[in-house]
Amino acid sequence: MPAFPPRSTPRKAALALVLLAGLVAGSGCTVANSDSLTGGADGALQIALQQEPPTLEPCESSLTSTGIVVRSNITEPLVERDPTSGALKPLLATGWKATDDHTWTFTIRDGVRFHDGTPFDAEDAAFSITRAVGSKLGCNVDGYVFADSKLEVSAPDARTLTVKTKDPDPILPLRLSFLEIVPTGTNTTSKVREPVGTGPYKVADWDSGISLRLDRFDGYWGTKPDYPAVRYVWRTENSIRAAMVASGEAGIAVGLGPEDGAGDLGVAFPNNETTALRMDVNVTPLNDIRVRRAVNYAIDKNGIVESLFLKLGEPAGQLVAAGVVGHDPAIKAWPYDPAKAKALVAEAAAAGVPVRTPITLIARTAQFPKVAETAEVMQEALSQAGLNVKIKMLDTAAHLEYQLRPFVRDAGPTLLLIMHGNQAGDAAFTTSQYLKSDGPQSQYGTAALDEMIAQAGEKTGPERSQAFGKVLAYQNENVVQYAHIAHMRGLIGIASNVRYKPNSASTDELRLAEIHPAE
Repeated sequence: MPAFPPRSTPRKAALALVLLAGLVAGSGCTVANSDSLTGGADGALQIALQQEPPTLEPCESSLTSTGIVVRSNITEPLVERDPTSGALKPLLATGWKATDDHTWTFTIRDGVRFHDGTPFDAEDAAFSITRAVGSKLGCNVDGYVFADSKLEVSAPDARTLTVKTKDPDPILPLRLSFLEIVPTGTNTTSKVREPVGTGPYKVADWDSGISLRLDRFDGYWGTKPDYPAVRYVWRTENSIRAAMVASGEAGIAVGLGPEDGAGDLGVAFPNNETTALRMDVNVTPLNDIRVRRAVNYAIDKNGIVESLFLKLGEPAGQLVAAGVVGHDPAIKAWPYDPAKAKALVAEAAAAGVPVRTPITLIARTAQFPKVAETAEVMQEALSQAGLNVKIKMLDTAAHLEYQLRPFVRDAGPTLLLIMHGNQAGDAAFTTSQYLKSDGPQSQYGTAALDEMIAQAGEKTGPERSQAFGKVLAYQNENVVQYAHIAHMRGLIGIASNVRYKPNSASTDELRLAEIHPAE
C-alpha cells in the first residue's frame, strides 16, 4: 500500500471530547429559535438525539450514534447508496467499473475541497482507504464493512483510483459507500475528534455534554443545504424529545416511541433494525446448546411487539430484515413455548450443566424506546424457564466494550441486547460481523459456518441471496448464538415547520441536505 506524505495544511485544534457525558434536562421550557438553541445562528435547525455521539471519527461512522451526525454531513464517501432503491449513486466518485476480477477503478470528482480549503483528489481517497482498512487504527468500518480485508490501493493520477482485492469482491463499491473520505495527513496513529471533510457542514462548536453545532460549509461542491447551521442536543427521556418537537423547540427528534407524546408529528418508518440477544457461547451454562435454545423458546416475541413496541415491529427469526439480500422469508421466528424452554433447561441441569449460574443481561440506555421494560420482561421469562438472570444497563461507551472485540474479559455468561441495522442491503455485512468465528461482534462460530459465509460472498444475483439465506438458517439450527426478537420500525418526530421524509437509513444516517423548512 502506498505511503502518502502529510500536506502542510493547517488543522483546527481537536475538540475535547468526554465520552457520552450525560445531560439532565431541566423542567423549564426554552423559547424556540432563540440564541440559546441555535448557538447564535439565525435560522438554525435543532435536532434532539437520544445521546451524545461517543466520537466524530469518520472511520467509526458505521456506529449509529456517530453516523447519524457524521455520514454525508461532515464527511462523504466515494459512492452513496440510495436507501429506498438500493442503487449506488456517484458522490466523490463520478463513476466506477471492474477492470478485472480483482480490480475496481474509480473516477474521482473534480472541483471538491475539504473544509480547510485543501483540494480533494485520488490521493486523498487512497489515503482514506489505507487509513481505515487493514490498519492498526482499529476502525469499526474495517471489521463491519470490509471484514478485515487486505486491499491494494493506488492513485495513478489525480482523478483515478484503483482498488485491488485479494479475492473477487463483487460488492466493493457498496462497501466503499460506508467509508468516509478524509484529507491526506489526517492522523493515522489515533482517531480524530474533530474531523475535516468535504460535506455540506463542518464542525463549529462541540460543548461536551451540552450540544454540538455544525455550520454550513460555504465552499461545498454540491447543492447548498437549506439550514445555515444545525445544532444537536441530547435528551435521554423520549417524552422530552417528543415535547421539544411538539413545542417547536426542536425540528427533528429521533428514537421516539408511540406513547411518547409526539402525536401526529410522529412519523413511522421501516428502519432495518433488528433486536436480538447475543449469547456468550463460550461460558457455562450458555455453552450448552439446549440452554441457548431454551432462551429462544422462553421469549414471547409477539407479546413484546404488541405490548411494548405497540406494533412498531414484527417478531424476527433472523438478523436481517426483508429487503436485504439474504433475507429468507421462510425463516420464521422461534415459537413462544415456555414449557419447552423449561424442559430444555431441566434436561441440561440433569446432565450436569450448572444452569443456576448467574447470567448478566446487558442492555444499553436509550437503545430503543422501552428498552428497560423489554429487558425486564425477558429477565422474568428466562427466570421462569429456570435460568438465573440479572440486568445491567449501560451507556453507549460501556456497552460497546461488550459489543466489539476485544470483549470485556471475565464477565461471566452474558446475554447482550443488540440492535443491528443492515443499511447496506446485503447480508455479507451482517454475517462477517456477527456470525463469523472471528467477527468483530461475534463471540462464536464454526468452521462450517465460516466456509458457508465465504462461499456466499463470492456469488451474485439470486444465488447470492439463497446462499446467505442458508447461512442464516444454519445459524439458527446448528450454532444458536442469537435469540432474535423483532424487526423494528422507527418513529421520528418532525415539527410542523420542517419537511423531511424518513427512510430505512434515517436511524444511522440523517442526511441534513434532505431536511427542509416547510413551505
